[in-house]
Amino acid sequence: MELIINHQQKFFEAPPASLEDLMFLEAPGKSRGIAVAVNNQVVPKDQWKSTVLQNRDAILIITATQGG
Repeated sequence: MELIINHQQKFFEAPPASLEDLMFLEAPGKSRGIAVAVNNQVVPKDQWKSTVLQNRDAILIITATQGG
């Protein structure tokens, strides 16, 4: 499976079963301060587990940072 994550192609031999599974791979240990969009549609965190990814989906992962 091919996914476009933050504008970069990634290939998965064993594709993640859901957006939640992908997030475990891409942002391990991070569960707060993250927003995710799939094909330009924001996916609320409570829907990550039920969101099935398709080949060539475009995923944007944004992490909040502190600054001053």
